[in-house]
Amino acid sequence: MGRWEPNARGRLEQAALELYGERGYEQTTVAEIAKRAGLTERTFFRHFADKREVLFAGAASLQELFVSTASGAPASAAPIDAVAAALEAVAAMFQERRAHSRQRHAVIVANAELQERELIKLASLSTALADTLRGRGVKEPAASLTAEAGVAVFKVAFERWIDADDERDLGHLVRDSLDELKAVTAGHVRP
Repeated sequence: MGRWEPNARGRLEQAALELYGERGYEQTTVAEIAKRAGLTERTFFRHFADKREVLFAGAASLQELFVSTASGAPASAAPIDAVAAALEAVAAMFQERRAHSRQRHAVIVANAELQERELIKLASLSTALADTLRGRGVKEPAASLTAEAGVAVFKVAFERWIDADDERDLGHLVRDSLDELKAVTAGHVRP
């Protein structure tokens, strides 16, 4: 592919993911990613600060979807229901990206630095959700507790979704995980 081909960012993301899977994150260079994508290193750096950020390029969009959906929930919605609406919207966004999500996850779990960056992403998401809930009039500590619980539900459901043995859709797993959380907090732990 020539440099003039469209979707340079997407091509770089795909090339990086392929190379990380083949060679490992540490052994892959920016030059190799750019070459695989049919682009230059300069083009790579126009889109990403470093090779790590290729894996986290969608973090801002994910956070925006969480926040805007929770913010747009009816005023009468309980805090956990506003977060549940956000979880459903995010699940729908991810549904067609299962193979990509599995590849990305495999790269991240194989590298401590990337695991740390993933945790930072989730902490930022929780902070943004808590801010959104406070903006809806939810007091502390309820806003922070609900946001953290929502992120935990997402994390558990997502990990089950990318498991090769579980073919249920992410929305179903999110609802199951949220129901489990509600059962635990109500004192009705299922066996």
